[in-house]
Amino acid sequence: MTERDEIAVVGAGLAGCLLACYLARRGYPVALYERRPDPRTGTVERGRSINLALSERGLDALRRIGLEDEVTADALPMRGRMIHPVEGAPEFQSYSGSGDRAINSISRGALNNALLDAAAALPNVRVAFDHRLVGLDPLGGGMTFETPQGKVTATASVVLGADGAGSAVRGQLLAYGGVTESLDFLDYGYKELTIPPLGGEFALDPGALHIWPRGTSMMIALPNPDRSFTCTLFWPTHGTRSFASLSSPAAIERFFATHYPDLVPLAPNLVDDYQHNPVGVLGTVRCTPWQVAGKVGLIGDAAHAIVPFYGQGANCAFEDVVELDRCLDECDDEWAAALPLFQHRRQDNAEAIARMALANFVEMRDKVASPVFRTRKQVEHALERALPGRYVSQYELVSFSTTPYAQVRRRVRAQYAVVGAVAAGAVALLAGGVRAALGRRR
Repeated sequence: MTERDEIAVVGAGLAGCLLACYLARRGYPVALYERRPDPRTGTVERGRSINLALSERGLDALRRIGLEDEVTADALPMRGRMIHPVEGAPEFQSYSGSGDRAINSISRGALNNALLDAAAALPNVRVAFDHRLVGLDPLGGGMTFETPQGKVTATASVVLGADGAGSAVRGQLLAYGGVTESLDFLDYGYKELTIPPLGGEFALDPGALHIWPRGTSMMIALPNPDRSFTCTLFWPTHGTRSFASLSSPAAIERFFATHYPDLVPLAPNLVDDYQHNPVGVLGTVRCTPWQVAGKVGLIGDAAHAIVPFYGQGANCAFEDVVELDRCLDECDDEWAAALPLFQHRRQDNAEAIARMALANFVEMRDKVASPVFRTRKQVEHALERALPGRYVSQYELVSFSTTPYAQVRRRVRAQYAVVGAVAAGAVALLAGGVRAALGRRR
């Protein structure tokens, strides 16, 4: 393949725009297709922003092409969780043992626009909006798109699907018989609310990710540059404490006054937001293989969408782009070798973060408010300070390093085994000392 062969990237979201930048840097002409109108000039869909928590994996990908500073100019660092109980004062829990490491709250829309600007500014990238993929020839690279002007066709040497969890490219490969998929949806949905600025300032501490854990459900809030907060409810879709159970304004007000009392005075548009913002779905997408014939490949959520509870969806997708770039280096830009190698390198890691994200949902909604959890975190941070580099918590490894996700899981299991053995030994020594003391008294 020569650098004159055009690569098609379907999906001008976060992963697609970053991928276009990386491919253009390698000398490829890139056609970037997006089913939506240009998001930089259109109206943002109500209740669909979901702020991102951009951490080291995502920052590393941006840093490699000189976009970190530009993209993070308006990011707000969050150094820990602020836990809001039903009664009593909020409690801050640091993300790191040192207390100085932070994840970054950033608007998905603002990040997408910045990456789209960066891609569109490159001379060998062309962007086509209002192009919805409705046909794909995986072997020949032929594509058919529906546009406002009617159907159009295009051809590319390689087609890369970066078009999210509901990927049209993956759908075409399923119809072709090239891949299989599994979709595991939670019995939970999400809905967004807004806390506006209070007197021109943040109504809550902007240096924290705020969590209202409520057992089988929760709400989180992330700060925005305009000093508002975007709140996201993660509730069951059915039952007495679900989205389906609240309909009238009076019922909504009573429920929030009972379960989220500190939110009510901060959210004057609570009822309107609740009634009119949509409920989104949450689930995990798995498929295999991620490529067909070295001609069509899937990347990011199109290959392995995860639930958002570790804040790693975009970070993981950005890391995919870095790994694909690395595979192209190692394979001398032979796509037929690079795409299978990319899947081999990333699939176990994608599965590892999918499992950790599901587990973190339970932690965030059920455990963060418990004394046992707080004690465990204190012990963990103490071990990190006492054994720097040797004991590192799962959260730090996931959010503040680029250690492969699968390796994180293995390392954390080993650390827990050692800590458990040390704790058991300490208990045994203590019990032995007590028995010896009792024996002397006799």
